[in-house]
Amino acid sequence: MIDPLPRTPAAPILLWLAGNGLRLTILAVPPVIAMIRDDLRLSATEVGLLSSIPPAMFAIAALGGSLLVARMGVTVALVGGLLLVAAGSALRGVAPNYPMLLAMTVVMSSGVAIMQPIMPTAVRQWLPQRIGFGTALYTNGLLVGEVLAVLLTAPVVLPLVGGDWRSSLIAWSVPIAIIAVA
Repeated sequence: MIDPLPRTPAAPILLWLAGNGLRLTILAVPPVIAMIRDDLRLSATEVGLLSSIPPAMFAIAALGGSLLVARMGVTVALVGGLLLVAAGSALRGVAPNYPMLLAMTVVMSSGVAIMQPIMPTAVRQWLPQRIGFGTALYTNGLLVGEVLAVLLTAPVVLPLVGGDWRSSLIAWSVPIAIIAVA
């Protein structure tokens, strides 16, 4: 399916922002993991399981991303992945217990896993004459998303949300929702 958005002047910015969406919400957890552990009274095994879900889902759900591109096109599949990430992240913040936190982490991670195989196709369609540059853009966005979440959660986001780990996870879902709308 041909994407309705190829070759617009906004394509480089959108690729970079989508790259951010691949890691921002995942790496918002490590700075608050001790708070989550204490609040939900988690064992070390439960903390480890919570941390292992994203990479496991990257392997399991990535095929879905490839299939979605074929059926829906790059933009629709990419926006769908971003919306799953935003919804899963926000719902992690309201999860009343560990099983729900795990389930919403699966949802969020599935969105990321769906998006990952979409990105090379987005680059080929949106910047066909500059594939290397497009790949560098979304990869840089991914790396910046990793750094921003780890760097800003404790000193900026937590104070803004009253020190609540749940609200911080919800707060990190907002930029992802904005990226989806963009």
